[in-house]
Amino acid sequence: MPIEDRGDAFVVTHALAKHTLSDLRSVSTEQVEFRKGLVKLGRICGYEIIDGMMDTEFVSITTPLADTTGERVKGLDQVTVVNVLRAATPFVEGLLKAFPTAKQGVVSASRDESAGMDSSGAFPITMDYIKLPEIGPEETVIVADPMLATGSTMVSVLEEVLEQGTPDRLLALSAVSAPPGLVSVREAVPEADVLTVSVDERLDDDGYIVPGLGDAGDRAFRTK
Repeated sequence: MPIEDRGDAFVVTHALAKHTLSDLRSVSTEQVEFRKGLVKLGRICGYEIIDGMMDTEFVSITTPLADTTGERVKGLDQVTVVNVLRAATPFVEGLLKAFPTAKQGVVSASRDESAGMDSSGAFPITMDYIKLPEIGPEETVIVADPMLATGSTMVSVLEEVLEQGTPDRLLALSAVSAPPGLVSVREAVPEADVLTVSVDERLDDDGYIVPGLGDAGDRAFRTK
């Protein structure tokens, strides 16, 4: 199956997703190709969400030659994509190729790395800007952030989403995840399902995913 339920997370196993993630991991992948890779990965994940997590319905259609029965995806116009600035911007660009009519939310959220992790393994989170659309009970909400490390940022954004309403399905989408982040989301926001392309080994002492792919924002925008 393209999406596997591994208990602590749903994992996208599509061959092209794994191929693209391998390119993103490589230290030799430069900025432009890194950004393009995040866009490609977002598009693949979007299509996998449609194929593996959304229902279809049979509809009557008329072709130029006859009446027949077709099949459509239910709920494509009831999707909200939340961009966790800034690393998720190219990732979301890809998602919107799969969900072109999606409503969009933006949250500027960052962890205070100078404060370091606390005893629970979490970072303090600063959210400078929050703009979310109204969320209805029949919607699918996808919160996109390429890295799910400690889970501190993702949990904060998911909680903001739930302040706006309770969707039919709430997804925390990442390219790579670490086990502590999965635990954090599961315990703090049990309403959310984590969807990722890879569950990596661990976090280092600074809270970075190992083997990971480095700082996705810095690599995408050529900053340090």
